[in-house]
Amino acid sequence: MLKLSRIIVPAFFLMSCTKMIEVPQPINSITTVEMFKTNNQANTAMAGVYTQLVNGALSFSNGYTTILGGMSADEISYYGTGDAHMLSFTPNQLLFNNSYTSQVWTSAYNVIYDANAVLEGIAGSDSPEFSDSLRTKLTGEAKFVRAFCFFYLTNLFGDVPLVLTIDFNKTRYMTKTPATEVYRQIIQDLKDAYDMVGVNYPSPGAEPERIVPNKAVVAAMLARTYLYTKDYTNAAAQATAIIDNVSRYKLETDPNKVFAPASKEAIWQLKQNTTAVNFLNATGEGHTMIPSPLATGIANYSLTASLLSAFEPGDIRKTAWTGVTNYNGTPLTYAYKYKLGKHNAVSGAASSEYYMVFRLAEMYLIRAEAAVNGAPGGLSAAITDLNAIRLRAKLQPLSASLNEEQVKAAIAQERRTELFVEWGHRWLDLKRTGQANAVLSAVLAKQPWAGDYQLLYPVPPLEIDVNPRIKQNDGY
Repeated sequence: MLKLSRIIVPAFFLMSCTKMIEVPQPINSITTVEMFKTNNQANTAMAGVYTQLVNGALSFSNGYTTILGGMSADEISYYGTGDAHMLSFTPNQLLFNNSYTSQVWTSAYNVIYDANAVLEGIAGSDSPEFSDSLRTKLTGEAKFVRAFCFFYLTNLFGDVPLVLTIDFNKTRYMTKTPATEVYRQIIQDLKDAYDMVGVNYPSPGAEPERIVPNKAVVAAMLARTYLYTKDYTNAAAQATAIIDNVSRYKLETDPNKVFAPASKEAIWQLKQNTTAVNFLNATGEGHTMIPSPLATGIANYSLTASLLSAFEPGDIRKTAWTGVTNYNGTPLTYAYKYKLGKHNAVSGAASSEYYMVFRLAEMYLIRAEAAVNGAPGGLSAAITDLNAIRLRAKLQPLSASLNEEQVKAAIAQERRTELFVEWGHRWLDLKRTGQANAVLSAVLAKQPWAGDYQLLYPVPPLEIDVNPRIKQNDGY
């Protein structure tokens, strides 16, 4: 399905070459309304949104949130040389014009533009060849994707412009929207999406690919969002709805199967175009972080000693999900959750792994954290959920006698070792729990700690040049 996206309306891709809020109205192109005359055209338009998320160069949704967030936290050290902009993430000393944070911002708003174009195209079409059921479904998917993008924008940059239209006249001079309002919109979009998308994954086969959002995908995003906004009761409820669906979702006993297309643990994956020249049939993260040759190549993004020491003895996640290369006599440990990289990627071949976005283990961890913070079940329920994760890791169960502070520490520990080098979880966890200053300011590589302003990335200067109403984040 995603391969069809290259014929999408050119207006949807104007943002690839220009910045947010400097996009003129499209000229001499098919209008968005005309693109939504038939079901096939509408599906093609939405396919273009998904391909923006996973194909092409590294972007906010195709590796950079993981890589940059891992360095901003204490997971990854950049072992490369000559790239001052990348090197600046390890000590958290970014310049205001950092090219990578600019790419994160721009790529997220590119997808938001596409999602808004789909929403406006659907709303403006009265074609009888475009079915009501598909209108509803695609509207829900577009709202979900928009919420997904804004979640990362506000967590990485703080207050951001809340762009809900492609109308240039309305977006050109927008100011930043407070993060609390952005979260309200995220939650509203997700609630709308939940009512609109289907229960099943909309792809053929007895075991359909989990690459198009259904109700469980939206629930997973809601669970995460409620956790971040400290609505613990709703966070637990959404996570429970997925955990209880045991016929569809279960923890894989073998960690090496977690990221496979047929993974029972997968809630939402992004399926890459295997013929693209950037990464072939590998994921962007695997292609970028796995050394080539595997045993002796450079691991530009090596795992920190702090992360490696966090694993308990006997934790099979460390064995399954990390690898070691001996580069010019220097052993470097790298993230090996994905197994396809430059060393073995093949153009056009079926991929043995898709890019994981949401998986069941996170839902257990969300419910555990919610329970210890007042959601139903309390400490005992939190410990039970943590032990489900530890059982898969071949670790001893936690004692039922742990107190509240011990359980909270155990949750942070399990999130660190289960979700390491995935979607910036560690970076966002440290910030949302108020632990970033205490943890990161003590990291040797981050000395001297310049200030907590480093916990937000800088707004790209071009955005401010184009629209002075957008103010730079403090400290930059």
